[in-house]
Amino acid sequence: MSDGPDDGGANPTSPTDAPAVPGGAGHRLLVVADSDSYVKWGAALASRFPAEWRTELIVLESPVRPSPRQLAAALAGSEFTPDSASTVHLGELPGLLARTRPDAVLLALRGPLVRVVAPIVNRSADRPVIVSGFPGLTIPAAPKAIVYRELVDLIVLHSRREVREFRANAVGLGVAVEFGLATLPFLPETAVTDAAADPARRDLVFAAQAKVPAEREDRVRLLGWLADAARRRPSRRVVVKVRARPGEAQTHAEAFDFAELLADAEVRRELGGSLPPNLVVEDGPMSQHLSSAAGLVTVSSTAVLEAVAAGIPALLVDEFGIDAKLINTVFEGSGLFGGAEALAGWETRHPNPDWLADNYFHGREHDDWARRLALLLERRADAALEPRERSRNLTGGALRRAFERKRMLGKHDRSFAGAVSMLVAVPARWVLRRVRRLRRRVFALRGGVLEV
Repeated sequence: MSDGPDDGGANPTSPTDAPAVPGGAGHRLLVVADSDSYVKWGAALASRFPAEWRTELIVLESPVRPSPRQLAAALAGSEFTPDSASTVHLGELPGLLARTRPDAVLLALRGPLVRVVAPIVNRSADRPVIVSGFPGLTIPAAPKAIVYRELVDLIVLHSRREVREFRANAVGLGVAVEFGLATLPFLPETAVTDAAADPARRDLVFAAQAKVPAEREDRVRLLGWLADAARRRPSRRVVVKVRARPGEAQTHAEAFDFAELLADAEVRRELGGSLPPNLVVEDGPMSQHLSSAAGLVTVSSTAVLEAVAAGIPALLVDEFGIDAKLINTVFEGSGLFGGAEALAGWETRHPNPDWLADNYFHGREHDDWARRLALLLERRADAALEPRERSRNLTGGALRRAFERKRMLGKHDRSFAGAVSMLVAVPARWVLRRVRRLRRRVFALRGGVLEV
């Protein structure tokens, strides 16, 4: 486990004596990314490495590969450009590793794909330090996120609370991994003084989230409240900021796209027949939208943290509840929750100061991810790093690994083993899930409770 103090990740050293990632023209970093949100995070974190490092960013061919427009938005503000980010098939990765011999590989990938890619990096010659992490909110910390990353040397997290919870999960699972604390790399470093009172800031920006709320009815209700907000201030815009256009992929599948709902004649009838012209749908980098925002609204989104860092008041709509499925429990105690009337009335607010230090705003001087990475690089310089061993979910062997690859890459995995694995694993998983469901019912009955 981590060799630092179990203090939630705070670095006890001062900013001046905390070791940083070493510089040097000979060091190389390879960033391997998949979806737009992971590209954004990976590019932003890599941009914090010393200028002397030679960095390369590749995007894996997968069902969630960002479109050219999404890629440009994800890379905005980083040291990378769409032209510098190449697209690579998984089968090309071993050859790329052999040619470039990186000192560190940053796996900016969804967890199940980290599980597929990490073994390839582990088997490469002169194994590099393997780093991974998350592009946004991860509370409550799911144990399976550690299982997916058990072959990683360093997991980068973004709050003291995240470090505490993930470290506890790792201990419980018996997975030895380092955790590093980092301020979210794409948060702005300067804040406006009074965004809501700035006459140049006229927009109320709604940050859409693919997963929440999940039901069509709830999403239509939310659009109704946004329409009310637009009607109350007809001279100002209410912007529904979406991450994808029709046909573009996202990290998480979106069943009911907000833009498509607004264009649906039935939805328009449900919302009163016509929509105010100042209710608009736009895409593009969140930083661009925040530059003209008087306030930000969402159900749950990392965009809240971007707004807080920029000094822009925010509102978390709590009409659908506060629970893990809504990815909003981390904001309990923040003072940012409010209902439909608060949304319609543009009643955004700033977070409680007591909430900030434990949740994403610990201060960059307490970041210790660079120090921990430096120690791992020193260890590698002293002696070759041994390949890490996979110890969780080994049932199925090579067939299971082929299924994991096929499930994440879809048509981009053309291997025979992947095709066979789908024929075997899909029905097997169907049976296994129903057996588990039956066991839960039997357990509930024995306890005197009927599970329905």
